[in-house]
Amino acid sequence: MFFYDNYVAIIGDIVDSKKIKDRKAIQQKLKNVLADINAKYSEDIASKFTIVLGDEFQGLLKNRNNIMKIICEIEMVMTPVQLRFGIGIGDIRTDINFDNSSEIDGPAYHRARKMIKEIESKKFQYTERHSNIMICSGENNIEIDELLNSILSVCTALKSKWTDRQKEIIYAYLSNDENQYKAAHILDIGQPSVNKALSKARYYSYKSAIDTVNSFLSKERGKHNG
Repeated sequence: MFFYDNYVAIIGDIVDSKKIKDRKAIQQKLKNVLADINAKYSEDIASKFTIVLGDEFQGLLKNRNNIMKIICEIEMVMTPVQLRFGIGIGDIRTDINFDNSSEIDGPAYHRARKMIKEIESKKFQYTERHSNIMICSGENNIEIDELLNSILSVCTALKSKWTDRQKEIIYAYLSNDENQYKAAHILDIGQPSVNKALSKARYYSYKSAIDTVNSFLSKERGKHNG
C-alpha cells in the first residue's frame, strides 16, 4: 500500500540566488515567511521550517493535510523570487528536534534532497518536462510519484504564464478566504477585475490540479510496506 504514518520532509531553495541583487533582504523576507508558516501550521509541523544554508530551507511535517498549501503560500509570498521544492515521504532515523531540522536525518530527507537535485538537472535537459516541485515516496510508489509529478509539471507550466499583477491578485484571493469580494476590497479594485484575472490566469485549473495532489497525499491508505 501507499505510505502511511511516514513523515514529510520539504526542502526548498532559491533559484539562481547568486544573481539576486539584495540577497540579505530576500533572506530576511524568507525568514519572516517561514516564521509565519510555522505559526499558522504548527499542528502539522514536526520540526520547524528554518533556513539551513544561505539560500536553502527545510522543515518536517507529521501531518500531510496541508503540504501543497504550505508550499504554495511560501511561493506566493516570495514572488517574484523563484523557488524549487523537493518533497520526500518516508521514515526518520534520528531524534526529531522541533527547533532545528538540520539535526534530523532519514529516508524522508534523502528523498527530498534527491528531488531538489533532479529539478536542477532537468533545467538543462530540453526534452524533459520542467517542474519546480517534485515528490519522492520510495521505490514501491514509483508509478504514483510519476503521476503526481506529471500533474505538478503542468502546474508549473500554468504558473510560468502568470503576470506579476495576476500573482498579486491570486495571493490576495488566497489570503482572504478565497473570496473575490474581499480580495477586491484589499486591492481597491472591482470584483469583476479579480474574477477576470483569475480566469485569465487559468487559476481554477491550477487549483484543481494542486487540490488533487494534496488530496491524494493526505489520504490514509493503510500501513506502508514493511
